[in-house]
Amino acid sequence: MKLYQIDSFTDKLFGGNPAAVMLFRGNWPDVDLMQNIAAENNLSETAFVLENGGGLAIRWFTPTTEVALCGHATLAAAHVLYNYEGFDGELAFASASGELRVTRDGDMLTLDFPAAKIWQIDFEDALDCFNATPTQVWRSETEYMLVFDTQAQIENAVCNLAKAAKIDLEGLIVTAKADTPGVDFVSRYFAPKIGIDEDPATGSAHTLLTPYWHGVTDKTNFNAVQLSKRRGHLQCRIEGDRIKIGGRAVTYLIGEIFL
Repeated sequence: MKLYQIDSFTDKLFGGNPAAVMLFRGNWPDVDLMQNIAAENNLSETAFVLENGGGLAIRWFTPTTEVALCGHATLAAAHVLYNYEGFDGELAFASASGELRVTRDGDMLTLDFPAAKIWQIDFEDALDCFNATPTQVWRSETEYMLVFDTQAQIENAVCNLAKAAKIDLEGLIVTAKADTPGVDFVSRYFAPKIGIDEDPATGSAHTLLTPYWHGVTDKTNFNAVQLSKRRGHLQCRIEGDRIKIGGRAVTYLIGEIFL
């Protein structure tokens, strides 16, 4: 069976966030098989796309678990469908997070995702996972978001992965206003609880980050950089209860796996 590996939210090979993509037709494979493939791939996400009756559905697996939403692997799947599988026009995926749409303008792909509902909370000892203390803490149903004062704090953040693996939600986003010209905000994302020590470029995290920074700045369009070693570049726009997340993708590998 064919397997693709795509670097998402980058225009350079070995940048952004790598995701594996596999396509199936008719019926989903066994869940254990999908989980085993994701574990074997050992990437932060493997996207499985099902084409059935002209419709598309998508699921995402980390090396250890299935998740309800993933941006970079959806971007990777769209890149594969547009460039190698003969698809054109707007894509619509059924998913655990509702219908997700993707459009293409040249080499720019734009995800249409639901905005996360976020609310501010008090800082708790259980979230003391970093080498600095945030000024604010927010959360959604699935992630915590820790707000810091400076970009340097995000660049130099050291996460206690053992402690972060014990939090009650999936992951920890750290963010600050950017001091790089042309960039609005920066972030990083850590999720050892679901098998991802640090994710290089996380589209789903920006469904929290964009509403937060919209509330701070009253802007609707943002250039965002995820400050992992591989760097992720995302263009974000808030439109009511939807977040548009734009980025590019580069093909690294097209191969075959034997099942």
